[in-house]
Amino acid sequence: MNNVAVDGPSMDKVATALWKVTETLAREVTAPTETPPAWDEFEWCIAQAVASMQGISAQLGAKSRWQSPAMWQRFLENQRSHIAGRHRRIERLLDEIDSHARHDGIALVALKGAALHASGIYQPGDRPMADIDLLTRPENVKAARCLLERCGYENTFTSWRDQLFEPRTRGRSVAFGEHVDNPIKIELHTRIRERLPVSETDITGFLFPRVTAPGISKYQSIASLMMHLLLHAAGNMRARALRMIQLHDIAKLAERFASSDWEELLAARANGQALWWAVPPLMLTARYYAGTIPAFVFARLRAECPWLLRKITQSQLVADVSWSNIRVNALPGIEWSQSPREALVFMFQRVLPNREARMELKRFSVYHSGGSEIPWYGISQVARIFRWVFSRPPRVQTLLAVRAALSQPNDNSSDTMR
Repeated sequence: MNNVAVDGPSMDKVATALWKVTETLAREVTAPTETPPAWDEFEWCIAQAVASMQGISAQLGAKSRWQSPAMWQRFLENQRSHIAGRHRRIERLLDEIDSHARHDGIALVALKGAALHASGIYQPGDRPMADIDLLTRPENVKAARCLLERCGYENTFTSWRDQLFEPRTRGRSVAFGEHVDNPIKIELHTRIRERLPVSETDITGFLFPRVTAPGISKYQSIASLMMHLLLHAAGNMRARALRMIQLHDIAKLAERFASSDWEELLAARANGQALWWAVPPLMLTARYYAGTIPAFVFARLRAECPWLLRKITQSQLVADVSWSNIRVNALPGIEWSQSPREALVFMFQRVLPNREARMELKRFSVYHSGGSEIPWYGISQVARIFRWVFSRPPRVQTLLAVRAALSQPNDNSSDTMR
């Protein structure tokens, strides 16, 4: 792969390859085929970037029946072993946090990937975990911060969504794919909410167990875990940042649902509304995982979802609403607005981002390996707007993944964890 020039392919060629490869691999996760696609060397490089961005390397390694090319098999084996090794590190860290929390009398909920693993839906090596998400009550946040500091972590960034903690001693991250030695970050939440695209949807009250005890606890119920997965997927779909593994999570959890679990989910009212925002991720999941979402769920929720959003979602694919969509969109997810006024507010905020939004941009450029190498976040907002309108530039995160994949050596087997 090292004979492919990193900046050689045109952006149109990259965009086309990303779309085609993403949809092929998404279908391969759900319905494996016997014969590998007739891709050229460049497209197989793109496949590595896609598998990494979509979080499905381990699933492809476990399910795919393709026997070639050899470099693709080595890549999948390499990724699965790193995911498993990283999971062991995360388990040890969670055990340490749980022990401290029990001693200090702090109640925590381990979210998303950690909860899915704890429930037995995934085994070590099945699913990547970029970080650990923890939920605590506002009155416990100071004690939780001290707890994480005792575990060797420091608070490096705070946003409306969470507080980010990173190891005080951390080495250089491996930029491409999963790697066992990449630092494990912790995101501490006191509320679980998403802006869709402006108004906040808050589901915190549905997540804490009814009786909390010190230490790491499970979600209130399997339905509350599903609610969180759906809200997180909705937020990422809105931002064109979905990952295929999120749909896989939803489908795997849905397999465990009884009718009573669906009824509990449907009865929930976040912000006094039915879960209108759950319709798009449920529709997308059903498109790839046929039969996993009961028809009565759509029948009950469909009318709650804004007509325009429902209509657009009906034709969307993973490649459209994920990191595989390489083009910057001036107004990503404006169709999620629930009123013309909210759409206008969203447009205004995109043109004139507030201090919080500017800090989020800075967070990426500082804390993501390679983020400072591409000048997008260093240019003025006026320059960005002109580029949105006239050139549709590439998204930094996607471009970094593509560049990293194209620069990988032919043989990566020596880096496999054993």
